[in-house]
Amino acid sequence: MNQPNDKGKDHRYALNLTIIGVFGQVGFLTLFIIVAALLGGLWLDKMFDSKPLFTIILMIVSVPVSLVLMYKIVMWATSRIKPMDNKTPISQEDLDRD
Repeated sequence: MNQPNDKGKDHRYALNLTIIGVFGQVGFLTLFIIVAALLGGLWLDKMFDSKPLFTIILMIVSVPVSLVLMYKIVMWATSRIKPMDNKTPISQEDLDRD
């Protein structure tokens, strides 16, 4: 039988997993953007024989791009988090057991 306190633990566990997932997505996306900018800049510099120009420009442009995408991912994830249903009251005795 689920006790009222178990719902709070389940909700915290789900919230923690969501946060870990968002951090993973943001980290992977940031890494992907930086590597793509580096490789793209090196390729463009090789094609146009302009050694550091395109690499520096793309690396600088990748910072705001990754920040904007990071913001959008976090806002999307937080909009999907539903607040815990507080209809079942948790007694002080249940809270003291933690």
